[in-house]
Amino acid sequence: MLACTRHLLKKLKDNNPDPILHWLEDRWEDLKELALTPPKVENVSVEAAVTTFAKITANLRAVPSQRAKIRELVNPHTITLLKALNEFIDTAQNKLPLGKIKLVIIADSLDRITPTIQEDGRTNHDRIFIDRSQQLKGLDCHVVYTVPISLLYSSRANDLYDNYGDTTILPMIMVQQPDGSPYQPGLDKLKEIISKRIKIINPNLNLETDIFEDKTILERLCAMSGGHVRQLMQLIQESINNIDDLPITAKAARRSITKLRDVYRRTIEESQWSILAKVAKSKKLENSDDYRNLLFNRCILEYVYLDEQSELNSWCDVHPLIKDISKFRQIYQQSQQQESSEATNN
Repeated sequence: MLACTRHLLKKLKDNNPDPILHWLEDRWEDLKELALTPPKVENVSVEAAVTTFAKITANLRAVPSQRAKIRELVNPHTITLLKALNEFIDTAQNKLPLGKIKLVIIADSLDRITPTIQEDGRTNHDRIFIDRSQQLKGLDCHVVYTVPISLLYSSRANDLYDNYGDTTILPMIMVQQPDGSPYQPGLDKLKEIISKRIKIINPNLNLETDIFEDKTILERLCAMSGGHVRQLMQLIQESINNIDDLPITAKAARRSITKLRDVYRRTIEESQWSILAKVAKSKKLENSDDYRNLLFNRCILEYVYLDEQSELNSWCDVHPLIKDISKFRQIYQQSQQQESSEATNN
């Protein structure tokens, strides 16, 4: 809510900010105790308000010792902050430019919040998305929240539906088919995303010659991302870090793939290798925390496709980077041999 306040003030500063400024003035002395504001103030400006909210949210992220203090300070005033925000939003919506009739807030990156177990055995995900649902829904405009995918596949899925209605699960861009063969339309879509980013910098650069040495290097990185766009950008950025000048070479791409693969190797616990081998074979998820944890860590990726009857079907697979880890190959081969042996005996 604090972050939304800051961004709304910044983006809609030409609208009447008095409701939020008055709320901030009433709390100025308390904020001063946390060394977040100047000692005295007559009239809070929009710029000062934006700076103050930025400091609060930055301290919440960066200074663990301050989090409890800030929450203790702000929590009793969330209802009044919500009221002030809605007054500001109502005014702003009435002054939107011609042709823009709705205000939409997108609260991104909440899906990256690492799950932690609280003292009562519940998770921080429960506290944020379930316990605070009335506040999250309290803004008088359209709001899109990104939610950890593991929460959508947990026992709290019904609670999420009851509180928010239907949710949309965004699958990976399909870069391979369930049988492991490349899916060219998906690879082409990833290349299109990269191309659009490059054109912002220089529309004359050719993706497959100026940025990459050849098409195979580009498609290799796309395939190794598993269709996860942010991870594709990480692979490309790391490849660029491995060279002095463009284009990206095969060696630079291999090094970036190896580095990220090693991150996955260190992420996977010993007991999880057999689960990954099972998913690689069945292409399905089981309803347990073990599977949800791997889904949250992106060790397991979900895809959706249209079948011959134009019906949506979903399937899961192990991240492509993991499939080339020797430990995974060993466990997967052992499971295959065990299954073959059991079939022979039967």
